[in-house]
Amino acid sequence: MYLLIIILYDEEHLDDILSCLVELGLEDAVTVDSEPLKKVLAYKVPIFAGLKFDLRETPFAKIILAISENKDAGEQLLALLKDVGVDFQKPGVGRVLTVKLESAYGEPELLGDI
Repeated sequence: MYLLIIILYDEEHLDDILSCLVELGLEDAVTVDSEPLKKVLAYKVPIFAGLKFDLRETPFAKIILAISENKDAGEQLLALLKDVGVDFQKPGVGRVLTVKLESAYGEPELLGDI
C-alpha cells in the first residue's frame, strides 16, 4: 500500500488532478488547504518578519492525499496530467510524492456511495 502526496502550488490545475485521480481509481483522496513555509515565516513569525523572501509564488497550496495499492500510481498520474497539459516538471506547479505505508485502517466512502 502506498500514500500518494500531491503538493499543488498552482491551484488552477486542481480539477484536472482530481479528475485524473478518479480515472486511476483513487477515489479515497482528501484535499487540505495549506500555506507555504516562506509565507508563514515572513508574516506570522516575528523573528523572520524582517527577512526578504521571494513571495511571488502563490500564497496558498493544496495538499492532496490518496492511498493506492499501485506502486506506480504517482508516475501514472503524472503521465495522465501531462496529456491534459499539466507538467509537474515546470517550476511552481507542485510536487508528487509516493510513500510506502506499513498499514492503513478503515474503509473510505467511495464516490458511488455518496
